[in-house]
Amino acid sequence: MDMSNPMSDPNAWATAMNNLGMAPMNMTGPPLMSDFDQGLGMMTGIAPMNPMMPGLGMVPPPPLPLDLPIVKEIIHCKSCTLFPPNPNLPFPAMRERPPGCKTVFVGGLPENANEALIVEVFGQLGEIIAIRKSKKNFCHIRFVEEFTVDRALFLSGYRMRLGSSTDKKDTGRLHVDFAQARDDLYEWECRQRLYAREERHRRRMEEDRFRPPSPPPIVHYSDHECSLLGDKIKDEAAFAEAVNVLLTWVERGEVNRRNANNFYSMIQSSNSHIRQLMSHKAAHEKELEVAKDKFKTALSGILAQFEQIVSVFHAASKQKAWDHFSKAQRKNLDMWRKQAEEIRNMQNEELMGIRREEEMEMSDDDMEDTHDPDDSGPVAQVEALKEENDSLRCQLDAYRNEVELLKQEQGKNQEHTPPQHSEEDTIRQQQLTFLQQALQGMQKQLLKMREEKKQREAELEKSVEDKQQLESQVQSLKEGLENLNKTRTHQLETSPRDDRGSEESADQVSEATALEVVSCSQEKESLPPEKIPSSPVYSEREALLVGIISTFLHVHPFGASIEYIFSYLQQLDTKINTGQVGALLGRLPCTFRQELTGVGASLEKRWKFCGFEGIKTK
Repeated sequence: MDMSNPMSDPNAWATAMNNLGMAPMNMTGPPLMSDFDQGLGMMTGIAPMNPMMPGLGMVPPPPLPLDLPIVKEIIHCKSCTLFPPNPNLPFPAMRERPPGCKTVFVGGLPENANEALIVEVFGQLGEIIAIRKSKKNFCHIRFVEEFTVDRALFLSGYRMRLGSSTDKKDTGRLHVDFAQARDDLYEWECRQRLYAREERHRRRMEEDRFRPPSPPPIVHYSDHECSLLGDKIKDEAAFAEAVNVLLTWVERGEVNRRNANNFYSMIQSSNSHIRQLMSHKAAHEKELEVAKDKFKTALSGILAQFEQIVSVFHAASKQKAWDHFSKAQRKNLDMWRKQAEEIRNMQNEELMGIRREEEMEMSDDDMEDTHDPDDSGPVAQVEALKEENDSLRCQLDAYRNEVELLKQEQGKNQEHTPPQHSEEDTIRQQQLTFLQQALQGMQKQLLKMREEKKQREAELEKSVEDKQQLESQVQSLKEGLENLNKTRTHQLETSPRDDRGSEESADQVSEATALEVVSCSQEKESLPPEKIPSSPVYSEREALLVGIISTFLHVHPFGASIEYIFSYLQQLDTKINTGQVGALLGRLPCTFRQELTGVGASLEKRWKFCGFEGIKTK
């Protein structure tokens, strides 16, 4: 609609536009803002339907009473006049607003209304995209902006009259309502998808900010990368990354017969890295021990100061100082003393716990030290021989695989090529002979290493047996000395008289017995197994029993029965029986002699020690 053309009543149109919230354009006449009713607010017909619609004034209108009717003015246009409806009538029913609605349905148009008239009336509200007019008295108008639809709804209920004609075909009652259009729905869905894409992109960017970085990609296997990886594994700084690459290659299945030796060497390098890790662990353990010592020293100093503080409280609690304090001061002193004692006790328990842990660790170390200290050398040698044997076996398998591959390649070449002797065949033959010679040498070396391993194992077993024998002899001697001390103390307690001669003789006998047992054990160790002389004493245990029985009978000059001797020996060894003791005494007639003592019913067989007489006869 061309707004530059003069209107029949510009004041009425300006009043209507003012009610719609639109400033009048190119209109003559006095301004209407002075006559504007502030109680009605701006755009009174549209504000109740959509208060958030753009195009309203910057200052929100004051709240209106719900029962106040909406006042609409007469609108004069160039070709028609719009008369407002009765304000007392109810608002016409409307359909639900479709999403993204930009199209309105306009019904009740006059029969003589054309498209130019529609543009003249509704074009002032906002830019129009399309008008679809029916042959009947209605049309559909599609606007550019959504808020223009709310402005168009304000004209619903107006009566339209073309010019000054009163003909029925030139009048009509307008009904404006929301219309559902596919284009509006499509544009609204496009906007929603755009908003969803933007939201997903924003969330993805937010997640990427907090996502941990991806691990670096693992290189693919090649001979060049394999050689580089072998050097990296030997480097301590790059070991972690290199071993990760090695693990990935092995899991991918990159190992085959051709590169098995390379992978074996890399795995062997990984195994050798364990020593470095153990050395690092030992260094850290040493640092931990130093830190523990510092902490223990500092804790001891703190406890000493706590003791001083507690002693101050105790001194203040004595009567000569306690009587001079007030009641509140005494209460505070008593509370402080209890708190100091509790803290002191807690710190003291912590220090005692640390000391107990150290004692337990020291006892564990002592137990570890007593376990086979002499076996570390041979065991370490055997382990080293086993590792070397395994490595040689793997190298031998690798050489065999290479020989088989060369044989297969040679057989294929002979099948595909005529039998003729060339330089390549001679070179391959030489390589094959060299590999066979190397294989034979490796086999001989492997056999030699196996023989050495068997010899070392035999020597190790022999040394273990000798060590066990020595330990049993030492233990038996210790037990003999303990029994000797017990018998001496028992003799001193039973015989109150002081007989120095008998004590000296007993000491001589015990020393002679111990020397005899030690000399016998030394002679037995010095002689080879096949040259040990036959004797009535079959084992070291029996020799120890002979020494103990000799000592026991020496302090009993009148002899002792077999039951008395057995009861004494049973306290030392619960596994012994009377038959073994009697058989042992019977096999040594030059050392022990059985005599009958007593008369009649008191007749009893007693064993006596006759070793001094027997050594004179021999």
